[in-house]
Amino acid sequence: MKSENKRILVTGGVGMIGSNLTKTLIREGHDVFVVDNLWRGKIEYLNDENGKPVIDISKKFHNLDLRDYEACLQVTKNIDVVYHLADIVAGINFVFDNELFVWRINTLINSNILSASMENGVQKYIYVGTACSYPKEKQSEVNLPPLKEDEAYPANPESSYGWSKLMGEYEAELAQKSGEIQVGILRLHNVYGSPCELDPSKSQVIPALCRKAILSPEEKFIVWGSGKQRRAFVYIDDVVDSLLRVRDRGMNKGVIQIGPSESISIGDIAKKIVSISGKDIEIEFDLSKNEGDVDRCADWSKAKKVLDWKPKTDIDYGLSKTYSWCLHNLKS
Repeated sequence: MKSENKRILVTGGVGMIGSNLTKTLIREGHDVFVVDNLWRGKIEYLNDENGKPVIDISKKFHNLDLRDYEACLQVTKNIDVVYHLADIVAGINFVFDNELFVWRINTLINSNILSASMENGVQKYIYVGTACSYPKEKQSEVNLPPLKEDEAYPANPESSYGWSKLMGEYEAELAQKSGEIQVGILRLHNVYGSPCELDPSKSQVIPALCRKAILSPEEKFIVWGSGKQRRAFVYIDDVVDSLLRVRDRGMNKGVIQIGPSESISIGDIAKKIVSISGKDIEIEFDLSKNEGDVDRCADWSKAKKVLDWKPKTDIDYGLSKTYSWCLHNLKS
């Protein structure tokens, strides 16, 4: 897939998705700029296989807080395409313990970066939403049908995170209807891969379980909740592929969902990670912990029709690659 070279801004560009996207855009020949406040991401995630940054950090990386509208105006000036990935997200415990914090920051930065993009005449604005935005009653039982894009309303997400990301979609759609900017919206299911956050206070389920397996027996291998909760996991390479495709094929086409049509239980993910580790590990379940929605997966027929996208990466391959990265980085 080849497109005309552009000046592109990636917000949240040193996170898992952002760093992988930035490297891919560089390989495509684009002039890429990154903004990130380093809350979870790390600048070294932008390094290539030789340990050298893929962009000029002194000129093209901005350590700024997008709650500041002037900062948003600064980073969107003379930009053709904005990929807005930046948000406050972490493990389920953090999200439910900090709902007001998560809501206020996400809604503010979403509005700021979109408004600044419009003020500066950005051609294309690509917003990344989340499957957490679906109503909790549509995720309250096991083996419900795969979710479709239009099932986000009537809105009733379980968390303020889901609400904040849904409102980001809504505002982006209003901007598109105004005719002042082209908008692409992806609604992602549970993304995993590397580089990923291993800090226990911020890590999400797959890197958290990888860390526990690597550190076992010094750290107990505890799964939060019953382990029966299910998610549709989508590997980072497939997500980056969708982000490239929405820029070229999916602008002004409404929300497009990205994820597999089958879910897997967290208990089964834990068993797979234990198997990859090669260790004799006892899996424990902490029923006092919040496990979130019961089940969800994606009807990706719109992604197939509009983007010619489909999930390609096998879960066992993706988990093995992620575990290897976690093992290397924890040892380092």
